[in-house]
Amino acid sequence: QADLVESGGGLVQAGGSLRLSCAAMRRIFTRWDMGWYHQAPGKEREFVAAITSNGGTTYYADSVKGRFTISRDNAKNIVYLQMNNLEPEDTAMYYCNGAGLFTVAGTAAGDYWGQGTQVTVSS
Repeated sequence: QADLVESGGGLVQAGGSLRLSCAAMRRIFTRWDMGWYHQAPGKEREFVAAITSNGGTTYYADSVKGRFTISRDNAKNIVYLQMNNLEPEDTAMYYCNGAGLFTVAGTAAGDYWGQGTQVTVSS
């Protein structure tokens, strides 16, 4: 059984919105800082956003600041990524990551990954 399961990807026109969800199968999720990464074809996986275990602090890549919002519901073991004003450059597979280390100094992905959900933005 996968520890993290993403959903919510799809095809959307530029300027549109999507909300990704990541459901955690472990209760220990509430202790984890959680992150979202994306990977476009032929490119390395890149950090997108992260949120601390209590939801008190969030971090974003410069490319998505002001457009994406990460949030979590610890009662439901779910972390969300609300993506607004999507651009063709946002097209990628989006992965949920658990137990990483995210600070203003930098990010380090944790050991737990979901299977990914595809986001495609048409121009």
